[in-house]
Parts: sequence; C-alpha cells; structure tokens
Amino acid sequence: MNRAGYFNFIEEKLSFLATRIELRGRLNILDLNLHSETFYQHFFNLIFDWHLENLNKIQPNAPAVDLIDTSNKLIIAVSATATKQKIESALNKDISNYKDYFFKFISISKDAKILRSKTFSNPYNLVFSPANDIFDINSLLALIKDMDTDKLKKIYDFLKKELKSEPDPEKMESNLTTIINILSKEDWSQGKSDYQRTPFEIEEKITYNQLNTARSIIDDYKIHHFRIEKIYSEFDKQGVNKSISILDGIRTEYLTLLGSDDSPDQCFFSIIEKVKQKIQASANFKPMPEEELMLSVGILVVDAFVRCKIFRNPLGNSDARS
Repeated sequence: MNRAGYFNFIEEKLSFLATRIELRGRLNILDLNLHSETFYQHFFNLIFDWHLENLNKIQPNAPAVDLIDTSNKLIIAVSATATKQKIESALNKDISNYKDYFFKFISISKDAKILRSKTFSNPYNLVFSPANDIFDINSLLALIKDMDTDKLKKIYDFLKKELKSEPDPEKMESNLTTIINILSKEDWSQGKSDYQRTPFEIEEKITYNQLNTARSIIDDYKIHHFRIEKIYSEFDKQGVNKSISILDGIRTEYLTLLGSDDSPDQCFFSIIEKVKQKIQASANFKPMPEEELMLSVGILVVDAFVRCKIFRNPLGNSDARS
C-alpha cells in the first residue's frame, strides 16, 4: 500500500530531525533550531492549510512567539525546550497585541505528552487548549497517519525536498564495496537464470510497473548505476562473476514475491528489506549505521531494476518474470 510507504518515510525523517536537534543541542550547536522555525512554518501550513509567517521578519525581536497567521489569528512558539516554564514564559510576555489570537506550542525535539495535561498561566486570555494545542513529533504523526493518501503524498514530497541528505561519495563507495563483497560470498544459486539487457526508458518502466512510492527512490538512486558498474567490473576482473551472482540473488528475491498479494511498491521495498537482512546475517558483516546500510542496499536494488533483473520490461522483451 502506498500509505505505508509514505508514512514510514515521514516518520523516519521527522524522528531523525528531532534526534539531531536534541543531540546537537546538548553540544550547544543550535543552527538546526533556527532552521526549524522556517521548516515548521511551511510544514504546518501544509498540514493544516494555515498561512503562517515568521514573525521576526514582520516584527524583529518579537517577544515569545515565532510564527503568526493573521488571517486565522494564530501565534505559535517553536522550541527545543518542552517545559511548563517555557510555555508560561511565552504566554506571560507582552503579547497584548494578540489578545484574541489562538496560541500553539511546537516542541521540535522532546516528547511533550505530559504538558498536555497541565494547566498554564494565561494572563492575556489567549485561546489555548493544552490538550490540543501542544504539538510534538508523536502527536503530529498520530494526526498524519489518518490523513488521506493524497495528503500523505504531499507531506512525503515536502519532507523529501526539505530533509534530503546527500551521501558522502567516498563513504558511499566504500560501503557499497563492502556490501558487494559480502553478497559475493553468499549462495545465490537458487533461481539463477540468464538474462539479456534490453534498452528502455527508466521512467517508462516505473510507470509500466505501477511503482508510485518507489519512483522517488529510483529517481534518486539511478544516477549511481555507473558507480555500481565500476565496482562490479573491478570484482569481475577476479574471474569469479561476482556481479552475476549478486544480480541473480536480487532477482531471486523478486521472484519469490511474485505469487504474493503485495502491491508493486510493497514488492520493491520487500526486496530491499530481504537483501538487507541477508547482509546483516552474513558472517563477514561489520555493523554500520542503519541509514548507510539502507542507502547502499537501495542503490543495489535500483541498479538491478535498471538492468531489468527485477520488474517487467515495458518493451516486452527480457521480462524479469520470465
């Protein structure tokens, strides 16, 4: 289902951002805190159809609050500190100009659940319901998971652009080499068959196979096809056909999923997960960060897609099913 793929990506990116803010804050590195004001401005506009602006651009050194939506009469405080004192500090500053406004609080890194059951001093009588107006990552994800698929896709696209991380080319190549070396020692003989590469447009193949969620990953990783080609070539010079064994192994994982009720997207992500599990179960696997492992495995699976080892060829020749 597309929903699962979208939500899993959203949950991963928001959790990763919150963790980074928390860890960097302990080191007094606060650049992400400042960027988060702008990030949450656009993020909340997307989620709730608000019209938030950065108040500091309108009123430099504005007290207590960071974002404002004059059309909906909203003011929002954005903070990496989630305490009763922090919220009351915002509510007690001179915000008399916003007497009839709604007040909301966004915790960008910490769980704020306990704060939603507390009462707060509110001298300017802003419209503020702690149970509904204090947001953190968990409460946002609870809202997002019940949104319709079109909305999830918009949030997914936004986070993909905003929180995209560029891998270190040298680190990535080292990881890929390590993983290919691991895979080359596995027994991939089951399901082995010859194949013939037939040219096709990658975009056409994506559409033909109805890969809606996986499209973004394929678009991101297809540029690394020539990097994989180079690594495979170096291994194959040893005369052991490592590239063939690895590609056939990835294809075998694909073939085992054809009889299931999984959607094409679910099938694609299941291949990545199964290859990842095989790598982690290998005796010569040396643990690496999960994000780096998933990146490398994703690149290998996309490369297999480009070579038409998995999923159907839109030209009808060299069908990966046959």
